[in-house]
Amino acid sequence: MKSAPRTTLGPIRAVVCNYNGREHLPPCLAALRAQTRKLAEILVVDNASEDGSRELLAREQPDVRVEALERNDGPCPARNRALELVGDEWVLLVDNDAVLAPDALEKLERAALAHPDAVVIQPRSVFDAQPDVVHYDGGSLHYCGLFSLRNFHVPIARAAGSGTIEVGGAIAVALLVKRSVLRELGGFDAAYFVLFEDLDLSHRLRMAGHRILSVEDALCRHRGGTAGISYRGAMEYPRRRAFLHSRNRWIHLLKNHSWRTLALTAPALLTYELVWALFTLASGTFGGYLQGKAAFLRGISRTLRERSAVQRTRRVRDRDLLVGGPLTIAPQLDHGGARSFALRALDSGLRMWWALVRQLC
Repeated sequence: MKSAPRTTLGPIRAVVCNYNGREHLPPCLAALRAQTRKLAEILVVDNASEDGSRELLAREQPDVRVEALERNDGPCPARNRALELVGDEWVLLVDNDAVLAPDALEKLERAALAHPDAVVIQPRSVFDAQPDVVHYDGGSLHYCGLFSLRNFHVPIARAAGSGTIEVGGAIAVALLVKRSVLRELGGFDAAYFVLFEDLDLSHRLRMAGHRILSVEDALCRHRGGTAGISYRGAMEYPRRRAFLHSRNRWIHLLKNHSWRTLALTAPALLTYELVWALFTLASGTFGGYLQGKAAFLRGISRTLRERSAVQRTRRVRDRDLLVGGPLTIAPQLDHGGARSFALRALDSGLRMWWALVRQLC
């Protein structure tokens, strides 16, 4: 006799990762309280904020549990700490600048129940100032160690996909996650600090044979961006972002890609690296680029140790995980003329190289 289908995932607790997000916390928390699928608890993990966030929570949000960390080591240790503290199987991880639509969690839970082999489920993220334009909608794992993003900066009316879509990777703005699986695979890697940490987690989950979903009609407004790192709305490319990109991309490649794949894709990886170095030179952030490479080399022994553990979990080959394009290009970089032509040529070249070597990876 068949058992009745499940109608709930059980208690779900929301965890908000916060660093100096005093202006973002009120709308974020209000949206969590307004969910039609009620939460068992809201927990804020604070990364040693210096802007009065903790005082605001104590004064205006007394029902919110706060875990105060002693220093800011980025969102990865904060999320991992939350996964230790919360005993329930499903956890909603939310950045402080994410504002979920009232029915978002209800739709994420429905997708999880319909797809019991999925372990991470994300809503569609839209710009807070332009709620009819997609910001993050999941993506694929580009073999150059990048996200190939779906519907990036595309109006919702023209965005591809509907309902629940399986994606190669999820963006950590808001994620409904299966706690036991994330903890089994080591959670978020603190070596990244921020940037590429969600790509790394997605790659490890997919490599181990797990599924990731994006629910297209579950919406999340994305307000801010991390000061000094986010390129959204910035006039100049941040030096800190150049450092993190330079370091973290190679941590990701060395840790997650097979040696065969790294050897076969080396010409394309080095071509992308040259173009990226030239960009940082033109944007005045070449110093950050060089510092990132130095930091990567200093940490290479740690990365190799992590690599050994990660590769033992492999169930899926690189050729079945990775894609050759499209190369995601931020609108700030795509102004037309020679630069746009060069970016399109790079994208085409990377796609052609992947088509040549994919079956060997």
